[in-house]
Amino acid sequence: MCFSPQIIVDDDDSKVWSLYDAGPKSVRCPIIFLPPVSGTAEVFFQQVLALTGWGYRVISLQYPVYWDLMEFCDGFRKLLDHLQLDKVHLFGASLGGFLAQKFAEYTHKSPRVHSLILCNSFSDTSIFNQTWTANSFWLMPAFLLKKIVLGNFAKGPVDPKMADAIDFMVDRLESLNQSELASRLTLNCQNSYVEPHKIKDVAVTIIDVFDQSALSLEAKEEMYKLYPNARRAHLKTGGNFPYLCRSAEVNLYIQIHMRQFHGTRYAAINPAMVSAEELEMSSNQDSEDYQ
Repeated sequence: MCFSPQIIVDDDDSKVWSLYDAGPKSVRCPIIFLPPVSGTAEVFFQQVLALTGWGYRVISLQYPVYWDLMEFCDGFRKLLDHLQLDKVHLFGASLGGFLAQKFAEYTHKSPRVHSLILCNSFSDTSIFNQTWTANSFWLMPAFLLKKIVLGNFAKGPVDPKMADAIDFMVDRLESLNQSELASRLTLNCQNSYVEPHKIKDVAVTIIDVFDQSALSLEAKEEMYKLYPNARRAHLKTGGNFPYLCRSAEVNLYIQIHMRQFHGTRYAAINPAMVSAEELEMSSNQDSEDYQ
């Protein structure tokens, strides 16, 4: 994977974006991956490796410290300008999915988001019942913030792949400093919700799991209501981090979502690779439920 130099697009030099940019640079509408609260750019390595192998351009991001959603959206817009990307496809996991929706909403008058893939994500921060503490995360020490995040990780017996995924995410969580963690929890919990009428023209796929995850059934139902025309990809198991422990299925759902853009200027794949990818997909079609 190609690790780019760290990028600063704000006046504040401490706001540094880190990213992996892999695949053909000739592709001008790549898939960009946005991590959850506990994640870094590395958590999507399974997607980066597989999708670039099929000819896609993939960018996996790690965001700087932003305390406000509008500030994040403005910084992300500047990053796309810096990378000379007019429109992009966004894959967001949990907080990443919420930020992807808010960015699509923020840029709806001059659209920058062509499609969304929302994995274990949500549309309203009030589901966490923490809006009243959102303004105090910046005061809390790192160990307490990590304890809050770890409280949402799966407990009890899990299969070996899920256990490995949890171990990997705990390691990523340990790599985040106090301000990185506090700012992400602030974005995750400060009072906000998605306004769907502003992004009704964006193609959406919702990926979620049927087993234990940090999201309640009510939160999932709210997403289905918000995006009645969205494609739904259901995984029987996968916990909070299906992109790690069920990567083959998640990658297949990403490919199915991206196929609708093949042959258009918004394709995220090298056109020469399309036929090879289609062949591989037809052999993988006996996957899990996708509607």
